[in-house]
Amino acid sequence: MATKLSAHSRNLDCSEAEWQARLELAACYRVFDHLGWSESIYNHISVKVPDEEGAFLINPFGLLYSEVCASNLVKIDLDGNTLDGSPYPVNKAGFVQHSYFHRHVPWAHAICHTHTTATMAVASLEGGLQPVNFYACNFAGRIGYHDFEGVTVRAEEGERLLKNLGDQRVLMLKNHGPVILGRSIPEIFITHWSFQRACEIQLATMAAGKPIVVPDEVIAVHQRDLHEAQVPGTMPGGADFAAWTRRIDTIDRSWRD
Repeated sequence: MATKLSAHSRNLDCSEAEWQARLELAACYRVFDHLGWSESIYNHISVKVPDEEGAFLINPFGLLYSEVCASNLVKIDLDGNTLDGSPYPVNKAGFVQHSYFHRHVPWAHAICHTHTTATMAVASLEGGLQPVNFYACNFAGRIGYHDFEGVTVRAEEGERLLKNLGDQRVLMLKNHGPVILGRSIPEIFITHWSFQRACEIQLATMAAGKPIVVPDEVIAVHQRDLHEAQVPGTMPGGADFAAWTRRIDTIDRSWRD
């Protein structure tokens, strides 16, 4: 029988596995906020509940990322029903995107969508992200693109989102911003961090002059050898996410509530 844990700020009972997922997701919200990747009360990061089929956690709509903590995350099912008695609503745009991907992409245990200035600017450029810097080469040939259809609140857009994602882990919503999918919170964190850096550097390079495009054969070598830049014995993003979690713990530990 699963261990029951009570959260501090709500009368919340959940399994140990769910509580650990809540802690990791809450930490992710605070790290994103610390790095300047939040957008007022908007945007969203979600993670599947590890021991409950068809359930995932997402931010309470109306709170800043700096207010998100483990206990106030909202648990919903793939049809949008609240499963944990939360008094908070869920952003409809976030639900439409995340529920569709969580339902149809089995490996997508964690998903984030942001509106950072750099990623939105590149999403609004003809040709999107170009292989003109170290980080951008990570993503060459590994991004899906989806034409802007307005705010994503219509369920029927989900099929086109899925088609344009294909077998990639990054979907660039043109004129809008990225959706990043991964097997874990640390994985989407390091993917977003690298993608953000790629976009920032591309914009800086374009402002300075004509970028140097990296040849395809060099990109192939770069992508082949990327795993060698990872901390030995760790999963993708694991060491990075742990380091940033330690950083936010020195600032404000309330995300653990």
